[in-house]
Amino acid sequence: MTSESQNIEFKLTWRDEYLKWICGFANAYGGIIFIGKDDSGNVVDLKDAKKLLEEIPNKVRDTLGILVDVNLYQTDQGKFIEILVEQYPYPVNYKGQYHYRSGSTKQELKGAALDKFLLQKKGKRWDGVPVPNVSTNDLKQETFDFFRKRAFRSQRIDEESLADSNDHLIENLQLKEGKFLKRASILLFYTNPEKYVTGAYIKIGFFESDSDLRFQDEIHGNLFEQIEKTTELLFTKYIKALISYEGLNRVETYEYPKEAIREALLNAVAHKDYSGGVPIQISVYNDKLMIWNEGQLPENWTVKNLLEKHASRPYNPDIAHALFRSGYIESWGRGTIKIINECKKAGIPEPVFTYDSSDISVEFRKDIYNEKHLQSLDLNERQVKAVLYVKEKGRITNKEYQEINNTTDRTALRDLETLIELKIIKRIGEKKGAYYELAS
Repeated sequence: MTSESQNIEFKLTWRDEYLKWICGFANAYGGIIFIGKDDSGNVVDLKDAKKLLEEIPNKVRDTLGILVDVNLYQTDQGKFIEILVEQYPYPVNYKGQYHYRSGSTKQELKGAALDKFLLQKKGKRWDGVPVPNVSTNDLKQETFDFFRKRAFRSQRIDEESLADSNDHLIENLQLKEGKFLKRASILLFYTNPEKYVTGAYIKIGFFESDSDLRFQDEIHGNLFEQIEKTTELLFTKYIKALISYEGLNRVETYEYPKEAIREALLNAVAHKDYSGGVPIQISVYNDKLMIWNEGQLPENWTVKNLLEKHASRPYNPDIAHALFRSGYIESWGRGTIKIINECKKAGIPEPVFTYDSSDISVEFRKDIYNEKHLQSLDLNERQVKAVLYVKEKGRITNKEYQEINNTTDRTALRDLETLIELKIIKRIGEKKGAYYELAS
């Protein structure tokens, strides 16, 4: 039996307020409203069905300005009406209110949500909206100089265009609409974008635990400055480097691959929903690093789409275009794959991407299975040796533990149980067939 869902709604009788539900379906993905059915989809017989068959289409047309198909059905249990609502390419309003179907509920759009909806229906994006009372002369010359140097190196803009005036450069980057600069140009080149866009900055914090923030920083300025300053701060203050030498050359190996972190930061900047007023947040822990931004995946996408080759569909196309021209990002949807590959190359776990409604995050985890970290956990030499063995071979048995450490069955069992309690390894199987793997 059919139940209520994203596209289906049941009503026992008709009320004119259900025009709001029709409005919601028209503004979302279309749907069906059944009049004369209970919440479980059972027919309860609609007494005035024939009259409603004529009235409903007229009320929808006169109030909402759209057309719907209304069908009458006769069953053994009685009559019911089916109202078929198509998705409309333009905004539909009910007496000046804009309703939208989300999941199995209807909501009235207001504020930033309404602005975003109206822009999308017009084929515009938030970053492409014109801003009055700002000219190219108000933008930061140093940022133009920085952009030109990067774009020259990337060879994604010809030298002749780079030699043009700032006005021409802004027009070539499609950051202008008529005589007005777009919001994207403010975020990219203005000295203080927060004057026009609330929350247009980045927060970094170091946490001992979720509730124990030890220190933090805020990075302000335009997006080019935020990218550079955040990257520098992360790799000088928040992320440690192991120092080694190849001959006379000093080599720094960071806990997380620099290219992966930088790519994740660029993704957050390019795909953030700047209308939300919330800064990008980077949380650094002893064993992990998380980058979070408010945003939305393309329609019908899930995290699975990010983990495989996909089309490039930036949430802020004008911002993404400028970042591409400057050589910061690729344009073929390879960013997330690059992040994963860089982590594999560095020998750390694959990052975890998460999407929930309007929250997008990526979590990096350290390779905690190294000798220095294991020794800091007060493990004995046998246990450290065994964990490194598992890291290399993938598993270890009790017998192998005894052999590599030249110890007894009883000692091996005690050592292994301690490693399980510390959640460093996990036991697979029972009795003689049991073996041990890394816990994560």
